[in-house]
Amino acid sequence: MSETTREQIRDVIGAHANLPVDIRELGDAADLFAAGMTSFASVNVMLGLEDTFDVEFPDTMLKRSVFASVDAILEALEALGVALV
Repeated sequence: MSETTREQIRDVIGAHANLPVDIRELGDAADLFAAGMTSFASVNVMLGLEDTFDVEFPDTMLKRSVFASVDAILEALEALGVALV
């Protein structure tokens, strides 16, 4: 059974964001920075997303708002042409 895109995003966040709370406790619209993700950790999340989804975030997308929530990341991946499941 394949994971949904949201589950894959949550797996990457869980592995790289160093959040003080479990990512599964946060809603898709929850602000990851308010939940404790640092700017440094967001870079690790971005790299993890690039590896997982075989994409590269262009410079125009390298801003806090793109990585602020599961919903925002999903929207960014969709804009990059990732097939969402």
